[in-house]
Amino acid sequence: MRISLASIFVDDQDKAQKFYTDILGFVTKMDIPMGGARWLTVVSPEDPDGVQLVLEPNMNPAALAYQKAIFEQNIPATAFEVSDVYKEYERLTKLGVTFTQAPTKAGDVTLAVLNDTCGNLIQIYQMS
Repeated sequence: MRISLASIFVDDQDKAQKFYTDILGFVTKMDIPMGGARWLTVVSPEDPDGVQLVLEPNMNPAALAYQKAIFEQNIPATAFEVSDVYKEYERLTKLGVTFTQAPTKAGDVTLAVLNDTCGNLIQIYQMS
């Protein structure tokens, strides 16, 4: 058994696809029309056959309430590992990304938290 898909709720799939590909640097793996929404996934260009992140349209009231609550409590919806969190923070800041937490050392990890513009906070981290 292995993880092949992970989901994140987004308020706008087009906006999310642009942010996750143009800004974060992921690549679109699947983009399949499914009625009023799409089966839309992105992957790391470093592992194109690895875990796919589903950019899940947030049309469910319970999911929307959850997404809003964790956002308001400053809880990241997910986390992505980077090789150099300071370098990634600088790159993303130059692209206009808003961070709610600058790189911070926490034991064996350095992390930062950004706003994905689609209703989520995302943590990026680097292991020491």
